[in-house]
Amino acid sequence: MDIPLIFIGFAALAILIRIMLGGMDGTRVRNYIEARGGSLLSSNWAPFGRGWFGEKSDRIYAVRYVDRDGNEHEASCKTSLFTGVYFTEDQIVRYAAPRQNTQNDSHLSQLEQENRRLRAELERARNQNGA
Repeated sequence: MDIPLIFIGFAALAILIRIMLGGMDGTRVRNYIEARGGSLLSSNWAPFGRGWFGEKSDRIYAVRYVDRDGNEHEASCKTSLFTGVYFTEDQIVRYAAPRQNTQNDSHLSQLEQENRRLRAELERARNQNGA
């Protein structure tokens, strides 16, 4: 048997398995974020990322995502087929702009107008009773 050919075959198989696991990891991380109302911006394999020392089964990714409130996060993420998804060092790098909610503003304005009308009516009633 040709030893170099066997070595090349094992190396090719290891690369193929790593590519397949990476695709599954990416889907797992995306589903985790989307289930919480966010959206994944990027996910890059970080073999020497935060928490790599001593890690044998989980793969580590540098992740950027937007949460359901619109804040952009940067985090380290550990995942594998059997352990699920875990975020560490998750920090907001850009806060969402305050939302303009014209419907609530309009409702508030209507309530303020009604409040003024009722105060005026109360004042008229007090003046009539007191005079």
